[in-house]
Amino acid sequence: MRRYVQRLLTGSATAAAMAVALHAQVAPDTLPASGGAITITPLNHATLALAYGKYVILVDPTPQAHYDGIPKPTHILVTDIHGDHMDPKTIAAVKTPSTTVVTPAAVATSVPGATVIANGETKTIDGVSIEAVPMYNLVRGPSAGQLYHTKGRGNGYIVTLGGKRIYIAGDTECTPEMKALKAVDVAFVPMNLPYTMPPAEAAACVKAFAPKIVYPYHYRGSNLQEFQDALKGSGIDVRIRDWYAAPKF
Repeated sequence: MRRYVQRLLTGSATAAAMAVALHAQVAPDTLPASGGAITITPLNHATLALAYGKYVILVDPTPQAHYDGIPKPTHILVTDIHGDHMDPKTIAAVKTPSTTVVTPAAVATSVPGATVIANGETKTIDGVSIEAVPMYNLVRGPSAGQLYHTKGRGNGYIVTLGGKRIYIAGDTECTPEMKALKAVDVAFVPMNLPYTMPPAEAAACVKAFAPKIVYPYHYRGSNLQEFQDALKGSGIDVRIRDWYAAPKF
């Protein structure tokens, strides 16, 4: 964390970085659902919170997010082993003894007591239906023959709350499994190179499975206007939010 702060405080962008650090947490959105509204709170990069009735689902908690005002989670979902998605210390800090942590097997080795769900499985876990969707690279990787995210290691998730299907894609390219999704109400889709996909590719994938609402997230350095323009006329509600408004120090 100290190195993270030092990076923000160096170079010509020091003043801008300090201003960003002082911004308030992004305001939550609400989604009408059966039995009450779902509250959607962008927290940072790949971290978000979903609240519905007695359930609070925290996705990929890391130290860079603010958790002020977020109720203690009933569920924590972790998508992958990388540090911008999994941080055991943060998980330990935000969970309670009754919180269920749901992970793929590769993450469970670092998170004691995690409930493991594998690609393609659907489980009702402490009252919430959770489907694990494969998330992986098709072509992009650090070198020839290697991929940043291999198939089977990480999970995207479809969470069903109040009759609404909410898809959190995790780190992925436009896979056949994503394009084949059905009846998705809300989707969180990544777009950053070289690790996932560019905005145009992400938009094409979103058109394929046609969620009612899409949030670009995990988008550091990407052109969000390109993504938004590519979905004009599709009937999909594109919701742009500032996922980098409040890094934690």
